[in-house]
Amino acid sequence: MILHLQRPFRIKAVLFDFDGTLTQPGAIDFSIIRKAIGCPENQPIIEFIEAIPDRNLQQKYFLYLEQFEMEGAEKSMPNPDAETAIQYLRSAKLYTGIISRNGMLSIKRAFENFGKLGMEDFDLIITRDDPIAPKPSDDGINLAADRFKIKPEEILVVGDYIYDIESGNRAGAITVFLSNSGAAASFNIESDFQISRLSELGNIVRLGLPLSSGKFPADLLKLFLDSLEFEDPSILVRPGIGEDNAVVSIDGEEILVLKSDPITFVTENLGYYTVLINANDIATSGARPRWFLTTLFFPPGVTPSMVFTVMNELKRACQQFGIMLCGGHTEITDSVNRPIVTGMLAGTADKKSLIDKKRIKKGDRVLLTKGVAVEGTAIIAGELTEKLENLGLSQMTIESAKRFRENISILEEAGIAAVHEGVTAMHDVTEGGIAMAVYELSVASGCKIEIDMDKISIFPETEEICQLLDLNPFGLIGSGALLICCKPVSFEGLIKKIKNAGIEIAVIGEVAESGEGVEALKNNRKTSWPVFESDEITRLF
Repeated sequence: MILHLQRPFRIKAVLFDFDGTLTQPGAIDFSIIRKAIGCPENQPIIEFIEAIPDRNLQQKYFLYLEQFEMEGAEKSMPNPDAETAIQYLRSAKLYTGIISRNGMLSIKRAFENFGKLGMEDFDLIITRDDPIAPKPSDDGINLAADRFKIKPEEILVVGDYIYDIESGNRAGAITVFLSNSGAAASFNIESDFQISRLSELGNIVRLGLPLSSGKFPADLLKLFLDSLEFEDPSILVRPGIGEDNAVVSIDGEEILVLKSDPITFVTENLGYYTVLINANDIATSGARPRWFLTTLFFPPGVTPSMVFTVMNELKRACQQFGIMLCGGHTEITDSVNRPIVTGMLAGTADKKSLIDKKRIKKGDRVLLTKGVAVEGTAIIAGELTEKLENLGLSQMTIESAKRFRENISILEEAGIAAVHEGVTAMHDVTEGGIAMAVYELSVASGCKIEIDMDKISIFPETEEICQLLDLNPFGLIGSGALLICCKPVSFEGLIKKIKNAGIEIAVIGEVAESGEGVEALKNNRKTSWPVFESDEITRLF
């Protein structure tokens, strides 16, 4: 679908043709009336009748057309997917309309066969009874745009015939040709999209709906990633959902691990967060973080001292973790209203040391270090101190939560795990929290994962903050926690090593059979694994 995108678009309304689109095709055979009135195949019926100079004959043919349409309407049946499609569009708060060359009476009669779906479910119905002929002219699309008070290019036009596509294209709308279960079109026309059933419409509409703040939706990202081709054999780990790093073979047994990530939620300690978040991901592959590049964007009005503060944070963080700050780009732009820092980090490892999530096997234990929402707790405490105080949170708890910033590194436990025999995967918990992290681990490994939610640690400070702000800690950004998969015969030894380093760790689940998804238990009962459209922290910023 995304391979055929010709232009970006935003959808605010969807206009449907009626016969053969919202109804099943075949109820009306227009070749019969064409033959009866002598209308050529290449000429629209309405325009043919309107061009007849004899007014009496013209009126006779229109009456015949109306009678013919009514007979067809009586036996027409709704498209099986019409009701579901309209429900989705209404839930997305989009305008819905019908634009048809039929008369209004025949449409009303056809809706009597629809069951739950009715004319009242549409914001607008344009027929040939309107003073502006709807098709094949683009006037009908423009009329709808005017009545909706939107632009024609914000309308999606769906139809099964050439007139629908032509009128939408001329108006500048996004067009979708409905082939009705793969039936070939009898005309050659280019539409923006083609579908065989109305049930496919939601995937197209979604491309034109505004996104929430946070990570780009995983299923949409997968559409693009699946379209990429990788002919270079040196690429060992390709981009994919749950794959935080790209891995490239550079010299025999040596590999290069690459990572890029921005920091968008914080204004304090930007440099420290940027270096560490990228370094965390590099470490999950079993590699050593080495070379760092950065791009810094600041809004107009920033002072040089503010810029240098961030630069010095980057320098100190790189020095702290043994990373070389190699360069980058700094810019003042009105494209941002607060500082944004993006890091690109490269690391190296021996090929045999690579931790690849595809090595996960059924029965592997799933371990979690520290607990959920380490980073989110630190960010909220630092950015919303006054709000938390006003809500009654003690100064001691706030200061304790701020110090969580000191624990967002997973480099130490990742280093221990990287050399422990039996470790099959590592995945750090970042945006979307533990909920997204476990799901990403499942997708990347190709295995279902079983999680006991009661085994997941939540810090008291995190719990208090989330209760006050009505947040779910399972969906809160969580750098500082590391998911580790380890073989059954060696996970206890790994737990001992990491605890000896002063880091808490617990078994929270187990790898199940091949597939995708998370199966959860709570209080020893099956429950649904939480899903978040965006990170919980985006509700605050």
